[in-house]
Amino acid sequence: MYLPKHFSAPSDEALLSLIHRYPFATLITSLPTGLEVNHLPLSLQAGRLCGHLARANPLWQHWRQNASAQAVMAVFHGPHAYVSPSWYHSKAQRGKGVPTWNYVVVHVQGQLRLIEEADWLREHLRVLTAQHEAEFEQPWQLEDAPADDIERMMQATVGISIEITQLTGKWKVSQNQPLENQQGVWQGLQASEASHARDLAAIVQAVNGLNGK
Repeated sequence: MYLPKHFSAPSDEALLSLIHRYPFATLITSLPTGLEVNHLPLSLQAGRLCGHLARANPLWQHWRQNASAQAVMAVFHGPHAYVSPSWYHSKAQRGKGVPTWNYVVVHVQGQLRLIEEADWLREHLRVLTAQHEAEFEQPWQLEDAPADDIERMMQATVGISIEITQLTGKWKVSQNQPLENQQGVWQGLQASEASHARDLAAIVQAVNGLNGK
């Protein structure tokens, strides 16, 4: 990933926070036949990324045939949005400015192993469900479903655990612009009707230390 220094993630905590808030990952694996891309939620559990795949997905069979850990990359996308040059105060003053795209993203490199133990898978599903049900007034729990339904689901599922070897983040949020343009970008994103643009506006404000005026 091309990463100019001024677009580096503000902290390791910011990387982990983005994974927690935007857990739906793009998982990239290199196979003898080429690159394989899958999309699935991954959660941080005890310093690892944990998830699961359907056994109908042939990818797990490839991993099973190779006993050693598999090198993979998981990509987590945070909010992103188009940035109009009309938001730049310098555009109004000097006529200069071009469109761009602001975004935050985390790349996780790691070693993946299959987990087929029923106890591990059940606990993973319990933790994953609890994380995403926490915002609801009456959270659904794994035990709310009939036991035989859960057993059938687990038999059709295989767990994955990724030992993290490298975390890299890119926060492209107008740090290379003068303060007046950063302010304009923040105001433009905040005024958008799209929730992802407003989420990005908060990051632009925080990273660039804007006072909100």
